[in-house]
Amino acid sequence: MTRECAVLLPGVCTALADPRHPGLDDTCLEKLLDWFRSLTWFDPTVELVRDNPCLTELITSVLALQDPSPSILSFTLQLAGILASSESRFQHLQQEKLLGRLFGREGPRGGAAWEDASVRSAWVKGVHSMLHHQPALLLLCSTEEGMDVIFTLQGDPSLFVASAASQLLVHVLTFSLESETSKAVSTKDCDWPVCAQMIVKHIQESLQSSSASHIEQSLKLLSSLFGSCFGSCYTAWTEVLWLDIAKQIESFLLEETVQAQPLLANLLLNVARSPVFCGTEGSFWALVTSALEHLTPVQAGPLAVGLLKLCKCPQDVRIQALTVLLQPMDCILRAASQPLECAGLLDESVSDPGTVESLLSSKTTCAGLLCQTLAHLEKLLSLKRLRVDLPCVSLLRSLMTILQFCNGSLNPTSPLGSTISRNLINCFRVQKAALDVLAALPEEKACDTLVRSLFDVLLAYLQSPNTSPTVLKKTFQATSKWLVHLQELSCSNSQWQQTEKILEDVFVVLQKRLCSPCWEVRDSSLEFLTAMVKCLRDQKELRQCLLSSEVLRLTENLLEDPESYVRASAVTAVGHLALITCFAPESPGTGSQYNRESIVAKLQEILSTDSEGFPRRAVISIFTKWLREGCTGQLEDTEQFVSRVIQTVEHDLDWEVRLGGLELVEVFCSQTICQLSQCPYAPVSSAVTSSSPQSELLQVFCRAKLFGFLFGSLCDCDKPVGQRACDVLVGLRAHFYPMSTLENPQEIEDSPAGRGIAWLQRTLRQGPLAQNFPMDGGDGVDFQDPESMMLALGAIDLLELHDELNKSSDHVEESPQSLLQDILATVGTIEDNEVDCY
Repeated sequence: MTRECAVLLPGVCTALADPRHPGLDDTCLEKLLDWFRSLTWFDPTVELVRDNPCLTELITSVLALQDPSPSILSFTLQLAGILASSESRFQHLQQEKLLGRLFGREGPRGGAAWEDASVRSAWVKGVHSMLHHQPALLLLCSTEEGMDVIFTLQGDPSLFVASAASQLLVHVLTFSLESETSKAVSTKDCDWPVCAQMIVKHIQESLQSSSASHIEQSLKLLSSLFGSCFGSCYTAWTEVLWLDIAKQIESFLLEETVQAQPLLANLLLNVARSPVFCGTEGSFWALVTSALEHLTPVQAGPLAVGLLKLCKCPQDVRIQALTVLLQPMDCILRAASQPLECAGLLDESVSDPGTVESLLSSKTTCAGLLCQTLAHLEKLLSLKRLRVDLPCVSLLRSLMTILQFCNGSLNPTSPLGSTISRNLINCFRVQKAALDVLAALPEEKACDTLVRSLFDVLLAYLQSPNTSPTVLKKTFQATSKWLVHLQELSCSNSQWQQTEKILEDVFVVLQKRLCSPCWEVRDSSLEFLTAMVKCLRDQKELRQCLLSSEVLRLTENLLEDPESYVRASAVTAVGHLALITCFAPESPGTGSQYNRESIVAKLQEILSTDSEGFPRRAVISIFTKWLREGCTGQLEDTEQFVSRVIQTVEHDLDWEVRLGGLELVEVFCSQTICQLSQCPYAPVSSAVTSSSPQSELLQVFCRAKLFGFLFGSLCDCDKPVGQRACDVLVGLRAHFYPMSTLENPQEIEDSPAGRGIAWLQRTLRQGPLAQNFPMDGGDGVDFQDPESMMLALGAIDLLELHDELNKSSDHVEESPQSLLQDILATVGTIEDNEVDCY
């Protein structure tokens, strides 16, 4: 603790214990506790409380109050727990007889304050902070009273208190075993430490009780235990605990009336993650198999997908888990037609198929089961390595069937199919979930025979006026993904005609959707068009369909859309379309309505005049993309193009547009250096002659007016802009001065530009306070003079500026001293109790 803080602390403690003062902001008290946590973490000695007696005086004063405020009492409980976290400070507080009065029977537990949930929560947190040494553990476990309080708080009506109590029990059990790790433990003969024995006994009694709430609390506690470090660090004890409760857990699985069944899946999954059960043998995996059979499909789903993520799960259990997930999809496929036209997903079921059929037949449960199943399958498909083989063809058929049920395009002949179809008609939730899985499904070669049928389903959704905007967006995403696969397919088997026909159908729908009165639909259509061009820009079929449709004209028209989101998406789409219509070697002649000059002019107009930030951000992003791909050289001199763009963006009120301008400059600098230097990033020689590439580089950068923009951005009021500008300037200086800065600082003062450079240094130190930074020069500095800019790059300490810009904005005020001063300033201010701590 600093001397300044030690001087302020007694006044703060006095103010906190004074009931006449207004209560402090909870955030302020939490910051104060954070400070004490950091102090005690780095210094376990007793000096903190011995040298600052005001801390124990605060605790004594609060205990003496007849009716302390809940916030101050909660603060005191947590503070005492933090101070008692080291053994030496614990013993000091014990000598003062403070801990028993706070956490014992005579403390707040017996008073009216205990009715406040924040006080109960603080009591639990205080005990948790204290339990980091054996004396504290002995204090807690010396009588059953302390543990009974925690057991009771497990069922507290406040979820925060109940959760904190459960976490505390996990900590107590784990900590009490630390001293036992060196002892041999066997499943036949083991003695739990005292505290651990209390907890285990409580769990066993609760599991055998007739109280559903007690059973639920113990199952949650067991899940937390096995899910914590206990399950992985204390393998022998984990096995002992599991053997103690396994029979009871098994009985819960078989008793369908037990309300605790939904919690069993999470418990078994956490147990399965323990190293104890790595082997394929043993009764545990038999119990997991039993759970997959006896839990309802809704309860078994999370367990199944969790097991499939485990690398050590036995293969037969993994197959069974996959079967559970696929069972609803199998039921859908079998219900679609009778007799079956194709095989289902599964040869056999894990549980009774009638249960799944019953759930899908019910209007109230059908959509919920399918949404959960589809979400699990999407999660499974996102895994980098799937340890089971998915029946992709049948799964694709099932997804198509679900989508057809939902839009009413499939008329099943079976009674079950008719019922499911009625339940799913226009069900947006299921449609979205099915499309997500469809977009994640791997492109198996076996699926190739279904591609035409799949696109028929997707096109039906794209064409239908009943498709909601959200579902349409997801349909576009799935269509884009499968169009890429279609293109790969046509390349491999020469199915050009099928590809061309599908693309033509897609463009017909796209033309209609681009004219939709709903802005979300227009926006999604433009996003789809952009995605399609990104993936298929080199394919001649796409280019032919594009040029023969009205999509180009409609997209360009949307640059003037009244909705800013749509204008931004139109800018992005136009920018990507230009790559295959204007800048491609085989682009159409200059007489085309979609010519490059017109497009560039329209985008530059948007950049300079659009009232919303989204379209302007999109323009600068597209210009940067064009520059990266070397397209701007076909427009005009790249130097003039960049200069014109940055002169527009440097005055933009949107910081993201200005940041985009800096990215454009960075790309331009990198490309110009590569073009003009003998090799990329070639270092400058000791003397820069007028004919050297370095001199030519400086001239190009000065003509483009880059330096005024870069140095001005260092003083931008938005920090990311200044940081990016500094990064670019540091990179340029590394190129022009690869070894060091100017050797003789006196050279700066003696040079004609010295006064201007000195002014520039002073201005840059002001940062955002330097108002109206003169981009075109000021006080003698000329941003377009190569010699001055060479001097500026060598003289200005850009690395120091870089460090300053990367400091957090509150690095000055974020201090304990400032916090204590804030508290003292606030206490006694009755009219305004707002605290600006830190």
